[in-house]
Amino acid sequence: MTNFKVAGGNAVHIKKEIVSSLILAFLGLSLIVGGTNAYFSDTKEAANTFELGLMNLGINKESIIQLDDFIPGDTVQGDFELTNDGSVDMQEVVLHSSYELIDKGQNNNGDDLGNHIIVEFLHHESVLFEKTLSELNGNPIKILNAFTAGSKAEKFIVRFHFIDNGENQNHFQGDILNLKWGFEAAQRDGKSSNQ
Repeated sequence: MTNFKVAGGNAVHIKKEIVSSLILAFLGLSLIVGGTNAYFSDTKEAANTFELGLMNLGINKESIIQLDDFIPGDTVQGDFELTNDGSVDMQEVVLHSSYELIDKGQNNNGDDLGNHIIVEFLHHESVLFEKTLSELNGNPIKILNAFTAGSKAEKFIVRFHFIDNGENQNHFQGDILNLKWGFEAAQRDGKSSNQ
């Protein structure tokens, strides 16, 4: 049997031991690191629902008043009801008023028909305000406070009076005034609650 002695054999053997030691060290380190991530766990979920409130202001008429042949000295009355048909209490209801004048007869020369028509607005037969159409034009007015959801209808009466100023008002003959009223409801203030 022939024995061959390779030069530097001890060096190769030492290198193998170092490499083996390093591999074992890395394996041990990876087990330690991996072991720190191993733990018991449990998870629960809670379902939360947010149903948003509904704002729904109702009115029982599309047109409160339609009239023909309105002349100085005339008074006409109409009525309507507002309802809170939603699920949210309303903090207030505001009336927005605007109008368009169609000058079909003589030239009005800047005389605004809205200055000659007085609006008397009543709630529960108490006068909320009495103003000319021109004073209402573009000036919102609060007509209701604290309108709770599901409460009974709120009834209003409106009177329009064409002022007879004792002067010639012939330049208004044949004119048309288109009055637009908008009712805007605002939600109640936000509140905090514990569940």
